[in-house]
Amino acid sequence: MQAENGNKVETLVFRVSEENFDAVLDKAAAIIRSGGTVAFPTETVYGLGADGLNPDAVLKIFEAKERPPGNPLSLLVHSREDLGKVARNIPEKAFRLMDAFWPGPLTIVLEKNDIVPAITSGNLQSIGVRMPDHKIPLELVKRAGTPLAAPSANLSGKPSPSFASHVIADLIDRVDAIIDGGEVIIGLESTVIDMTVEPPALLRPGAVRSGDLEKIIGKVQPGYKDGEARTDAALLEKRAGQKYGHYTPDTKVVLVEGGSKSVPEKIVKLLEIYRNEGQKVGLLLTEETAGLPAFKMLGTYEYFLLGPREEPEVAARKLFEGLRNMDRRGLDIIVADGSFSHSGIGDALINRLREASSVKFVV
Repeated sequence: MQAENGNKVETLVFRVSEENFDAVLDKAAAIIRSGGTVAFPTETVYGLGADGLNPDAVLKIFEAKERPPGNPLSLLVHSREDLGKVARNIPEKAFRLMDAFWPGPLTIVLEKNDIVPAITSGNLQSIGVRMPDHKIPLELVKRAGTPLAAPSANLSGKPSPSFASHVIADLIDRVDAIIDGGEVIIGLESTVIDMTVEPPALLRPGAVRSGDLEKIIGKVQPGYKDGEARTDAALLEKRAGQKYGHYTPDTKVVLVEGGSKSVPEKIVKLLEIYRNEGQKVGLLLTEETAGLPAFKMLGTYEYFLLGPREEPEVAARKLFEGLRNMDRRGLDIIVADGSFSHSGIGDALINRLREASSVKFVV
C-alpha cells in the first residue's frame, strides 16, 4: 500500500506494555516532533496524530487517510495550559464542562487562536479540543510538546478502529508508527459540543449525552443529522466535520430500527426477499433477536452478535469491529438490528448505525 503522495512509508508497530511504555512513547514523541504521524489508542477509538500546529505534518494525516480537504480536525491537549495556546475567548460554560468531563470523551469547539493552521481547522475560525482519558495520548502530547491533530485512525469514511489491527488494515505503509494498546474502552468517537454559539450545539452524540451536558450548562440545541431527523444547522455540521460520510463499510448496510418485536419480524421478511433475489446477506444482531425461534436458520447466514439489547455500551465497543468483520465476508448486504435501548450510550450507537447505513427502515 502507498500513501496518496506516492511515497511508501515504513510503518513501525509497537505493542506497548508497562515494561516498554517509556521507550515506546519517547520514540513516538520523537516521530511527532520530526513532523511524522503516529496512530494510538484513546478511550474512544484509535486516533491518528501529528503536530497540530505544523501544516506539513497535518497534511500527512489527510494523505494517509485519503481525507477530503477542508474537513476540520480536532486537537488533543494534555492540560489547560495547552488549551490556552490553541483557543481564545473561552466561555465560562466551557470551563464548567471541562471540570465535569475532562479528561474524557468530550470534544469542545472553541474560537481558535491564530497559531492553529487553516488546514487543521478546515479554514474555520473554530477548533475542537479534547483532553483524552487515556495515558498513551496524554503522555504523547506531553512528551511531543505540542497539541495533536488526531482524527480517527482509519481510511476516510470507513468504520473507525477499535483495535490496532483495524489501523494496520487501513494505514500500514501510510503512517510512521502505530502503537498497539489493545481494545479501546468506549468504541465510539467523542461527543462534540460547539461552544461558539448560544445556546451551545451538540454536533455529535457520544458517551457524554445531551442530558449530561444540560445538567452542567443548561439548554443544548441539536446540531447534527441523525439519519431521520434533520436540523437546519448546516454550519454546525460543517464545524463538526460532518459534511462527509462516516463509518461506511464497502458492503451495503440496511438498518432496521424500532421495537424489540417489530425489528426481528422485519428482518425475517427482508431475509426472505433478499434470498429470493439471490443476495448474499450478513446480519448484525442483538443477542435477544438472535435467540428468537424465527432465527433458528441463523447458521445459514454470516452473522455478528453485538450484545444485549439493554446494554448498548457493549454494542458500542463491538460495532465497528462488527462492521469490519462482516465487510470482509464478500456479502451483498449487511442487515443491522437497531432495536437497542436508547439509554446511556444508546443514542450515539443508533446515530453511528444510521450513518453507516444506506437504507433505513423504522418499524
